[in-house]
Amino acid sequence: MADEAKNEEQGTQEEPKKKFPVMLIVFVLVVVLLLGGGAFAWKSGMLDGMLGKEGKEAVGKTAEESKPDIGPIYNLGSFIVNLMEPLGKRYLKVKVELELDNEETRAEIERRLPQFKDAVLTMLSSKSYEDISDLSGKYQLRAEMQSVLDGYLKNGKIANVYFTEFIVQ
Repeated sequence: MADEAKNEEQGTQEEPKKKFPVMLIVFVLVVVLLLGGGAFAWKSGMLDGMLGKEGKEAVGKTAEESKPDIGPIYNLGSFIVNLMEPLGKRYLKVKVELELDNEETRAEIERRLPQFKDAVLTMLSSKSYEDISDLSGKYQLRAEMQSVLDGYLKNGKIANVYFTEFIVQ
């Protein structure tokens, strides 16, 4: 009988200990679910709709509309030049295309085509393999070419220079 009384007392003492961790686990699960639902609503844009703000679709359309279209492209042609090397064994083949700011610039480039080709040939043949072998060298060559060719134009301007073929051997 004394043992049964001790077991009953121990049984009643164990029950409150079990209730506390169960309630804590349930509370933590509810908090995690609420946070997860809130994060989902925020990421999916549902929260913006509920608050009356513009959705991501409207913002995306505005960003797409603000991107300028590509201008007219003028194919300057392919150039093959010897690179400035001590032994002269390396050459560069590059195809250059110019993005123009407007269609009227095309006529001006066609009038000055010999000047443009001469400038490109001179510029390319003054480069060494080390100058153009890495990505930063190609970007620098592109910027230099755009600057020099823009100097020949009176009315229009060159928006960008594209290398559609670039072979070094």
